[in-house]
Amino acid sequence: MQDEQVIPFLKDFRRGRGATVNPDGRFEAEAREFIDDGWYVPDLEERRVKTSVTIEHPKSIISHNKSPDLPFDNSVNAYRGCEHGCVYCYARPTHSYLNLSPGLDFESRLFAKPNAAELLEKEISKSSYICKPIALGTNTDPYQPIERQYKITREIIEVLAAAKHPFTITTKSDLVLRDLDLLAPLACDNLVCVGMSVTSLDGKIARVMEPRASAPHKRLRAIEELSKAGVRTLVQASPLIPALNDAELEQIMSAAKDRGANSAIYLLLRLPHEVAALFKDWLQEHFPDRAARVMKLVRETRGGKDYDATFGRRMTGEGHYAALINRRFRLACKRLGFTASKYDLNSSLFQKPVSRYAPQMDLFASPPRANQGK
Repeated sequence: MQDEQVIPFLKDFRRGRGATVNPDGRFEAEAREFIDDGWYVPDLEERRVKTSVTIEHPKSIISHNKSPDLPFDNSVNAYRGCEHGCVYCYARPTHSYLNLSPGLDFESRLFAKPNAAELLEKEISKSSYICKPIALGTNTDPYQPIERQYKITREIIEVLAAAKHPFTITTKSDLVLRDLDLLAPLACDNLVCVGMSVTSLDGKIARVMEPRASAPHKRLRAIEELSKAGVRTLVQASPLIPALNDAELEQIMSAAKDRGANSAIYLLLRLPHEVAALFKDWLQEHFPDRAARVMKLVRETRGGKDYDATFGRRMTGEGHYAALINRRFRLACKRLGFTASKYDLNSSLFQKPVSRYAPQMDLFASPPRANQGK
């Protein structure tokens, strides 16, 4: 009887969210759990999970990595947390560093960095800076819903555009079309590529997997509009979840090709740290009929574990099932003519911004002449 009372309340409490629970982070000394003693009468309007945004002022904005699994060295993230609510998001554990939950907190307690563009301009102005493509959206989506208000991603692109700096975008939102006026001119010089993540063509499945991301048909329309404007666009069929959306791989790639995408990538489901427990709970609620099979196949690709973080295997897995997915992907790429590389961008046009943050004149620069030319 207690479950019949508690579960409907919890579902209403988190309606429109991805995670089904809000566990404490792995660094917390204590763990909390909601228990109904029969006396609690919830006020759904007051208790419903709402989005909050905290302003953050970091001291630097470019993140560097040396991972052999990643095709980029530098990345910029305008936000922490992501309102799209994808339960499988590998970035969820980062909220533990903020003493927040990787569950519902990750998708509702967000952080915005309004000084990101200013920091970026300062960092790429340094004499020691070497231009390499910068990846936007590697940790959290740069076009998640709060971008409509804060416009931090647009400001970042404006800085990169002024310096003719190459960059890539990874997103699940058609909000990227808002910035087409900036992206189209940059595409003429091969300075930008947009990766649109499409996990399913089934709207019902997509709504459960990514409750606040753009619907599949809107993402495909974004690919089409970007491609028509000359912006190089690829489709990211990721993550592929065994026995859930893996059968759609070829259909996703074909649909994107029909709308102008010229390349594709895929990634197998990753379940680092707290994500494994979050995903299992989500599976039991939304797909109880196949939950056991999904996790059995996941473990087959991860050496018998929920996740294997070993470089070279963490993105695509191992074993017979992973090899089959890889072969299907390669055959589809060959059939569809997908050949272009996402990070084959032009770095030769980069011009360091005239920095407002280092006003000291160049030692060898000639001073300006008064009334020159008159």
